[in-house]
Amino acid sequence: MAYTILDCYTDEPAGLGVPPYLGTYPRYIAGYLNEDVNYLTIDDLRLFYKNRSIINNTKPSQKTDIATYNLTINYKNIKKILEETDTLIVVLGVHVPGKYLSAVPGTLHEVIPLINDLKCKKILTGPAVFGTQLFGGKFFEKYDKAAFDKIDYSMFNFTYDKVRDYAIAGAKIVKQIPDTRMIEIETGHGCDIGHCSFCTEPIKNKVEFRDKEDVLREVIEFYRLGCRYFRLGKQTCFYTFPHAIELLKGIRENCPDIKVLHLDNVNPVKVIMDKNHEITKAIVKYCTSGNIAAFGVESFDKVVCKENTLNSTPKIAYEATKILNKYGAERGEDGMPRFLPGINIIFGLRWETKKTHEENMFWLKKIYDDGLMLRRINIRQVAIFEGTSLFNEGKDKFLKKNKRYYWKWRNDIRQNIDWPMLQRIAPSGTVLKDCYAEIYDGNTTFCRQFGTYPLIVGVKGRLELKKFYNLEVTGHMLRSLVGKVAKEMEIEPIKT
Repeated sequence: MAYTILDCYTDEPAGLGVPPYLGTYPRYIAGYLNEDVNYLTIDDLRLFYKNRSIINNTKPSQKTDIATYNLTINYKNIKKILEETDTLIVVLGVHVPGKYLSAVPGTLHEVIPLINDLKCKKILTGPAVFGTQLFGGKFFEKYDKAAFDKIDYSMFNFTYDKVRDYAIAGAKIVKQIPDTRMIEIETGHGCDIGHCSFCTEPIKNKVEFRDKEDVLREVIEFYRLGCRYFRLGKQTCFYTFPHAIELLKGIRENCPDIKVLHLDNVNPVKVIMDKNHEITKAIVKYCTSGNIAAFGVESFDKVVCKENTLNSTPKIAYEATKILNKYGAERGEDGMPRFLPGINIIFGLRWETKKTHEENMFWLKKIYDDGLMLRRINIRQVAIFEGTSLFNEGKDKFLKKNKRYYWKWRNDIRQNIDWPMLQRIAPSGTVLKDCYAEIYDGNTTFCRQFGTYPLIVGVKGRLELKKFYNLEVTGHMLRSLVGKVAKEMEIEPIKT
């Protein structure tokens, strides 16, 4: 039986699998199949159908084609691989719509026509089983389910006693990826608070954590295969993971040359409950700088918090921000502060009014005026998925009601909070080390460090892509930086 995994990339509340990240879904499936499988990306298919797998050089006036940027080593053999495939497993699904610098996740409307005529069994798995939407402010994407022979979330959702082995066996698919990847590592799933009106995580998973030694073994295996960039991101809150401190210590002891070790989701309540702030101190000690705790605040409006059963309150979010600034504001080895909070804001939730934006601005301004730092503020319109309480009660009522204000509210935060905050975090003259040249836009090269939500740095001129540079900050945009090469290129990218 010849299996092919088609990775169309995933983005959900508890996990990111959009390049340069490598998500858990294709890896676990490869381990479950326990045989040599072909790993393809949606970029491979796009290039095959668009240009017969021929890569055209980007002209100086053009932007890098990010839809065909993330190719595997198999891209020249797509026709042969598809003809010999008996079962095609499509991994797909975006639950947290975002903007991506160098990748375009596949949609069902795009993928289905590309695979419809293939003479093989087709299985759809991943978050798309529960719905997918690439853009905020919309309902989930509708599609013809007859296009697939099987729609099966359990193709991924293995119990952790099985994941123990599948995660190790499936790690080898990195050998089919020629470029550097940041490996998304799962520590657990489900949410122990878990009632946010828009969130799909409680629908997919009950609360469960992996064994610390199993997580450590997986990191060590990827490290053995040459990977040096990791994020403990496949969880709703790292602070709830049992033996979190021991895990971080074990990773650093067993993987001494690791370049990036970051986190993602953190519940502000758990930061405050952390006795003597021991977990926070350990994160600062064992993780690499530039690290972010993504706080799912969603709204600073108490009414919205209550009506959408959100996981935090404005005061708790503020106090947690103070704690992380106390221990993590120091500038680290990569030029960035060691460990700062990030804030997620969602528009379109139940009982959102003009007062909601006023409350958001009040608390964000208080954070700034008190001399604290937020590494980033993610702002998006809610995407509505079947099975969530927002879908069952409210739907897009408040999205429609406040649609005309969205861009005004968003720009208010960008101009008056993001811009001055960015100047505080990375003032002119700061040198950011090991920035990866990712794409061109005309005569500008966009670079960023590997990590959790790294800052984008625009550099005038066309630097050689997929190389690392030290960049000096020379200016600030609303959410990104302007820079110049501070030194000659220092290191070659690590091939995984």
